[in-house]
Amino acid sequence: MIKQKLSLVPNKPGCYLMKNKDGVIIYVGKAKKLKNRLSSYFRGTHTGKTAKLVSEIVDFEYVVVSSETEALILELNLIKKHDPKYNILLRDDKSYPYIELTDEKVPRLSVVRNINKKKNKNHLYGPYPNVTAAKTTVNLLNRIYPLRKCHTYNKKPCLYYHINQCLGYCTNNVDSKVIDQMKSEIIRFLKGDHSLITKKILEEMRIESENMRYEKALELKELLDYINITLTKQKVEIKDVIDIDLFGYFEYKDYLGVQVFFIRGGKIVERHSNIFPLIDEVNEELTRYIAKFYQKDILLPKEILVPDIVDTNLLSNYFNIKVIAPVKGVKKKLIEMANNNAKIALNEKFDLIKKDEEKTIKANEELRDILSLDKLDRIELFDNSNLFGSYNVSGMVVFKNGKPSKNDYRKFKISVDKNDDYMTMKEVIYRRYFRVLKDNLERPDLVIVDGGVNQIVIAREVINSLTLNIPVVGLKKNSKHNTEALLAFDPIREINIDKKSNVFYYLERMQDEVHNYTISYHKQIRSKGSLESVLDNISGIGSVRKNKLLKKYKTITKLKELSLSELEEYLPKKVALDLYEFLKQY
Repeated sequence: MIKQKLSLVPNKPGCYLMKNKDGVIIYVGKAKKLKNRLSSYFRGTHTGKTAKLVSEIVDFEYVVVSSETEALILELNLIKKHDPKYNILLRDDKSYPYIELTDEKVPRLSVVRNINKKKNKNHLYGPYPNVTAAKTTVNLLNRIYPLRKCHTYNKKPCLYYHINQCLGYCTNNVDSKVIDQMKSEIIRFLKGDHSLITKKILEEMRIESENMRYEKALELKELLDYINITLTKQKVEIKDVIDIDLFGYFEYKDYLGVQVFFIRGGKIVERHSNIFPLIDEVNEELTRYIAKFYQKDILLPKEILVPDIVDTNLLSNYFNIKVIAPVKGVKKKLIEMANNNAKIALNEKFDLIKKDEEKTIKANEELRDILSLDKLDRIELFDNSNLFGSYNVSGMVVFKNGKPSKNDYRKFKISVDKNDDYMTMKEVIYRRYFRVLKDNLERPDLVIVDGGVNQIVIAREVINSLTLNIPVVGLKKNSKHNTEALLAFDPIREINIDKKSNVFYYLERMQDEVHNYTISYHKQIRSKGSLESVLDNISGIGSVRKNKLLKKYKTITKLKELSLSELEEYLPKKVALDLYEFLKQY
């Protein structure tokens, strides 16, 4: 079937979508010549993640477009829409904070992240390495320049006015030239010219020292140290003062390392690196990475420098800015520096990446083999929690390709408010997979329940009643609440797994994750309960005893301070013990 479809594919630019046996799109790519690129997947031998991808392909689709730029745009949109399994491996979720000088009559300084939501990006400066660095810079500038601090004007000057960090714009008419001068100096600083503010701080330090206000002088010295150490980065020999980003790369054993340098005002203000497995050709992967890099709250510079393997015309058309592959001079040396840094980062982290892969992706593949499953891309795990039958909740965590997918986690408040694990399991499994069926959500390849044979049986019954074909296994715990065994197959039996193996650690990690997530939700629900509801949940405490305790101890905190013997003054021994144990876990 694939060979027949390949013979019909034209050698024109376009996108292709690879599918697995379930018809799920597992990879999206683009090509200048579709037929050549698609054929390359099905001839010769492949290694690494490409070989893994090819082993899962049973069908493909393609879309022909009129240009490579259109192909790139379509590719990125399709990846965003379908979130394919093998494109996720290339995802880079790193984003950076920026400083905004608001475009108002009297501007304010603030730290922002969601820059793509900003209509006017001309007043954003950065990126900064982290929120702390950005906030410290804002505090520094607010300390030196008496800008407006409040969002709305007050009827009278606030504390900032009285400590000389605001000119009282709410009640005073401040000359616009004064405001413009401050804005001009702040912009100079944010663009990388720190000389003017450094002079201001040195002069203020001299005055404070002469007046023997040494604590103030020390505070100013710390500000100066922050500028010299944190903000004044490596200067590069480049005449351009425009914003420039440059990309370097290094390929090693089916992995690609990418290094990005942000150059602002002729200085490297920040850098970013990423390492991911190679699926496509190196030039295609690097081009796609650069195109996607600016989709996630990172501002486009005026110019991008790239290695010569990248199609500069394609990216120039896509971004509508200058993209250059330097062939000589300082900019060429900068690319070589970025390539060298990418090499160093990949070599340093390669062993760690392989170990992490063994603990996640390979452990997931081992588990798939143990359970004789065709595929195991998504696992959903459930755990229940209650306290003496009250505040009954369940939690579901999701692991995709060996790693937690926290956006897919779900919480369930159970309607059956009693200590009945089986009814709880029945309710949560039904609610989850009725919703999966109703809304056509992504189905898991495996469901893991935290418990023994009975929990597995009831979960299987519910899933079968919904005509869903999803295997269910259980994780058995010992008396110390530690993972002990995997229960699977039909009839259900224990599967012996080496407790020192990666797959056992993987199961243990998943079980800990769902347990901690559920307990956290349980505590959250419990914290909202009142003392009265706590007493209502203890068998043996009727209205008379409850009213007596409520009159004497008005809060849960006060009740928790009582010893068991003190509780026995109000309650029978068994009831007092139940309440005491309940409160210990509360």
